[in-house]
Amino acid sequence: MKLQLYRPICFFDIEATGINIGKDRIIEISILKIFPNGNKEDKTWLIFPGIPIPPKSTAIHGIKDEDVAGKLEFKDIALSILRMIKNTDLAGYNSNRFDIPLLVEEMLRAGISFDIKKYKTIDVQVIFHKMEPRTLSAAYKYFCKKNLMKAHSSKVDTYATYEILLAQLEKYENLKTDVKSLNQFSHTKNLADLAGFIKIDEEGNEIFNFGKYKGEKVYEIFEKDPNYYGWIQNSDFPIYTKKILTNIKLRKFHK
Repeated sequence: MKLQLYRPICFFDIEATGINIGKDRIIEISILKIFPNGNKEDKTWLIFPGIPIPPKSTAIHGIKDEDVAGKLEFKDIALSILRMIKNTDLAGYNSNRFDIPLLVEEMLRAGISFDIKKYKTIDVQVIFHKMEPRTLSAAYKYFCKKNLMKAHSSKVDTYATYEILLAQLEKYENLKTDVKSLNQFSHTKNLADLAGFIKIDEEGNEIFNFGKYKGEKVYEIFEKDPNYYGWIQNSDFPIYTKKILTNIKLRKFHK
């Protein structure tokens, strides 16, 4: 195996009620744990989200309300997931923009302080888009030379993502094979939060990446328009984004 591992890495994929990090919920998560010696361990959970699954989401992943009725809620399995990914690194397809932010959000809702900085993360989609812009199914066909069956099943997508990364490492000789280098290559730079609402400018200042104050420094807006912070905290922004903004506010105004 060309992928260099110094500790286990967990490939994972999430199916959800939608794509709004602040409002939607996980309904299925699959984790494939790869150990440095090549051994594998996998686990899939169906989860009761506590809200209806919209038909347009069911049309994508095939999971209906009746499929998750009676299943445990995320808070009931959060510690099991945390134990499986503890002291590992994380990888997924579009995971930097969706799976990781949503996983962190659900952990925070469950009362678990999840520190993503303890993990190196690899987004296979970012590597693919930098090298050969395509979708997951096309990536699988391109790199693995076969069609992806039952796309948008979290377990199928999780295994496919793992296979694609191994194929990418074989194809692109200039790609370094250790997790630290792949983390740096696939990381979206200059984001202060996971969902992309807060960016970091060239001088290292946090700036808004949305709304009427887009491009302006966060601490300057909080100073000029104190009510904006309260509006964000009471709106449907991700908990992690709110946490980052609170840290900025405390850092600037309570020294």
